[in-house]
Amino acid sequence: MLPAELLKKIRRIEIRTSHMVNDVLAGQYHSAFRGRGMEFEEVREYRIGDDIRTIDRNVSARCGKPHVKVFREERELTVMLLVDLSRSHQFGTQNQLKRDLVAEVCATLAFSAIRNNDKVGLIAFTDRIEKFVAPRKGQKHVLRVIRELLYLEPAGTGTDLSAAFDYLNRTSRRRSVVFLVSDFQAEGYDRPLRIARRRHDVIPIAVSDRREMELPNVGLIELEDAETGETLVVDTSSKALRRNYALRALAGAEQRDTLLRRMKIDTIDVRTGESFIEPLARFFRKREARR
Repeated sequence: MLPAELLKKIRRIEIRTSHMVNDVLAGQYHSAFRGRGMEFEEVREYRIGDDIRTIDRNVSARCGKPHVKVFREERELTVMLLVDLSRSHQFGTQNQLKRDLVAEVCATLAFSAIRNNDKVGLIAFTDRIEKFVAPRKGQKHVLRVIRELLYLEPAGTGTDLSAAFDYLNRTSRRRSVVFLVSDFQAEGYDRPLRIARRRHDVIPIAVSDRREMELPNVGLIELEDAETGETLVVDTSSKALRRNYALRALAGAEQRDTLLRRMKIDTIDVRTGESFIEPLARFFRKREARR
């Protein structure tokens, strides 16, 4: 049985994200993502303005009047949440941990998906695969996904994006919309990502905290690498140290963005303590405009 506090947390996320989906992102998710194709629906009599290329010649000849074939978009999609739960997500300095932000973002995407009758699945990973939840529909299923994101205690500590993509490629044979939610503290994942992108619509969501990009001037502090456990004492009063820290963080982000741009993949950037709705909505609008 889940602790009462966790149940309250799941309920708060459900209420908050459902509101965002209904009031802010209504229609944008549907417009941004195509279905699997066009499905034949019916034949009807030709009307002014119909595309003449859809005329069914056989039916038109039998009826003595022009008739057209009508198609509809086959809407149902499979949405996979490929979620990084490495120990670096247990960090946050803006009254929010990165892992809590990840849960809210994924909940919003999942509720958007089931609102459009799409299936939602989950692959949670660290330096290994931690949890697989097969794609299904329905609100109860989405609540289970949220529960796993909040309650799961990962066995691993690091981040292995390559292993995550390999698992995705083995288990998801059908084309899916894949939201990769991670802080991207990993290297050497470009080849598995290229393979995954050939089959799936991969959308990276980069999660970060302000203090990962810049250090405050607070004197001597001890820093710990959440994934390796290594510690280091640094003097944050040093301007040179703060500048080098920021430059190194910026270089890492630019390296990631350059790799994704080369693959023509758009990234959604979200940060703890800030609203993630506008970055999501902006991405959906951009997708819709391209259609």
